[in-house]
Amino acid sequence: MLVENRKIIRQYYQALLDRDSQYLGVFYVAVKTTNIFCIATCRARKPKLENVVFYTTAKEALSNGFRPCKVCRPTENVDEPPVAVKRAIELVTKNPDKKIPDDHLKELGYSPEKIRRWFKKHHNMTFQAYQRMIRINMAYQNLKKGNSVTTSAFKSGYQSLSGFGYTFKNLLKTAPENAGLINIIYLHRFTTPLGPMFACATAKGLCLLEFTDHRMLESELKDLGRRLKAMIIAGKNEHLTNVEKQIREYFDGKRYVFDVPLDTPGTEFQQKVWHHLKEIPFGSTRSYKQQAVAIGQPSAVRAVASANGHNRISIVIPCHRVIGSDGTLTGYAGGLPRKHWLLEHERKIKDSSLERG
Repeated sequence: MLVENRKIIRQYYQALLDRDSQYLGVFYVAVKTTNIFCIATCRARKPKLENVVFYTTAKEALSNGFRPCKVCRPTENVDEPPVAVKRAIELVTKNPDKKIPDDHLKELGYSPEKIRRWFKKHHNMTFQAYQRMIRINMAYQNLKKGNSVTTSAFKSGYQSLSGFGYTFKNLLKTAPENAGLINIIYLHRFTTPLGPMFACATAKGLCLLEFTDHRMLESELKDLGRRLKAMIIAGKNEHLTNVEKQIREYFDGKRYVFDVPLDTPGTEFQQKVWHHLKEIPFGSTRSYKQQAVAIGQPSAVRAVASANGHNRISIVIPCHRVIGSDGTLTGYAGGLPRKHWLLEHERKIKDSSLERG
């Protein structure tokens, strides 16, 4: 859809100048003088306002004769890892017990420095640190299954028990012999049409799902670790694999309801609010007042709004479906542009479904 509202056009143009990641996937800017189109965070030189038009999908920009920018690659998943990083992750995934040295990456034609910078930017750790976490995760799983420290160390690729013990204790703050006494929160990053997300899960279920540019993400992770008395390490379990699949289906318009197990620490009141959030139907909205009435506490509007704000699981617990009593969009941790996009996404799919039915 071509954006024609002048106020929205000015808003989008300012977001383009600011490289505002909250607008990733919300709009695609097409430059009439070059016939290319970009995403909000593109690093290329900014065009003049009179030389651009805005579309809400990449498909519409393509159908109007614009070519994807080679700098920001808008036809790929927003903020998708570069090929070298993807290949490096694949190597670790297929061989979690093998260390992938820089020399091996160079032999494959990849720059270890670029891979290192990407991991530092998106995971706040180097690629080598990422590998260590994956191997320690593997060892931890073996220890939890009852394997000995020696067996777990060798199965996860360590040749030295002292080196294994040092790394294990450094990452998990306890000796391998105490593995059964610690809880782990796995942290996994994946991309979506609205930008990359971080997902966290314990053995019980999903405990966090947020866009990576969420301002309070670091404090949320620390609070989560404290509440669940758990260490957060890079890795995946079945809940993270499942939520990534279901989120992809949601964005493809093929999923309306999520069935991922949840592990959401919070007060009794917060749990009640979050439960009712999940009962707001796909493609529908509720006001904070309606939500307060639904939980049997009509005067607790502010408390409901606060509980919504403390929801750590975006989309799956759909706080984006709560709006102001006058119909206006209110605060959303992922940013109001994303909230608007999600509501429009659901409305279009719901309307299309009704037309077919």
